[in-house]
Amino acid sequence: MFKVERVPSGIPGLDDMLYGGIPKGRVVLVVGGPGTGKTIFCAQFLISGIMEHNEPGLFISLDESRHHIIREMASFGWDIPELEKRNMWAFTDISPIRHLGGDVKTEKLAIGKKGFSLEAAMEEIRRSAKAISAKRIAVDPITSFIFQYPDIIQRRSVILELIEALTLTGATTVMTTELRMTGLERSVQLEEYLAHGVIILQTLQIGKSATRVIQIEKMRETPIDTQMRPYRITENGLEVYSRESVF
Repeated sequence: MFKVERVPSGIPGLDDMLYGGIPKGRVVLVVGGPGTGKTIFCAQFLISGIMEHNEPGLFISLDESRHHIIREMASFGWDIPELEKRNMWAFTDISPIRHLGGDVKTEKLAIGKKGFSLEAAMEEIRRSAKAISAKRIAVDPITSFIFQYPDIIQRRSVILELIEALTLTGATTVMTTELRMTGLERSVQLEEYLAHGVIILQTLQIGKSATRVIQIEKMRETPIDTQMRPYRITENGLEVYSRESVF
């Protein structure tokens, strides 16, 4: 029987739901609402790979600056500049527009602008991954990227091209997008159909309290626990309670 090679997620409890980890080389979409820990998930996935498995990680941002990522992740004790010095962590910014101190700074890859080149964005991903021999990649978030393509057919093509570019690096990838509708009856987004795996993070009102819940919607090449499970954002990052029920 063919045995699937797996990559530990670095999220305590999550690998129990994945029967051992994420299938190696796959692109997994993490869909989440505001404050659910999407960026923390990405960083924790990379940090775990570096610290526990000696696997270099590439963080691709389409939203926050390197400075802000470093500051936010320092609160979990993750020293990103030190990992950069060791050539184990690389940061690539292909965000469309940056707002700092009221000034608008347009990056060299101006998504949605005249100078934007999809090919250039894909090449930057390939170049950055190759530079450190990345084994893990995080893309956070792809929302602003795909919204540049309102035509549904073109958007589908662009998402597939992004997934193919990430797959061809040989790395295992997590990429995030915004949850545009919460609740048990939410609509499935286009990106979810195209990614190899989908993990949902959301905050639900259960009884009188708001509870963060995680659900694995799909994952190719492996059985999964599809039940909603509670999770917390702790001082060490995300922690999933894979044996607890939400309802």
